[in-house]
Amino acid sequence: MDIDAWLWWLIGAAVLGIGLVITAMPELGMLAVGAVAAAVVSGIFGGGAVAQVVVFAVVSTALIAVVRPIANRHRAARPQLATGVDALKGNRPSSWSASTAPAAGSSWPARSGRPAPSTRATPMK
Repeated sequence: MDIDAWLWWLIGAAVLGIGLVITAMPELGMLAVGAVAAAVVSGIFGGGAVAQVVVFAVVSTALIAVVRPIANRHRAARPQLATGVDALKGNRPSSWSASTAPAAGSSWPARSGRPAPSTRATPMK
């Protein structure tokens, strides 16, 4: 049983894809795309071993050089809209009642089963 080169490239791409899922390293995904490109060169265009390795290296390097800096910029950027607990930081509740607790301009249900505190709370910053 003789396995063609394009099939080896696809097996390599699958292994890199599994590695991407397990480790969450996006570079492995970019290498997998390079392996798929090499498989296309081998299977469709009938390129030799040198052409396959060159296509793999060029596509993988180009993806890493272009996509990685963009991903790093997006990861470093802070979200413009605060959500969850971050949205409540620094806001002071106006009053407490037995059934609701106003926070950040809206009324939230208070379901603790205990009576509401009589003092004003100050959220931590």
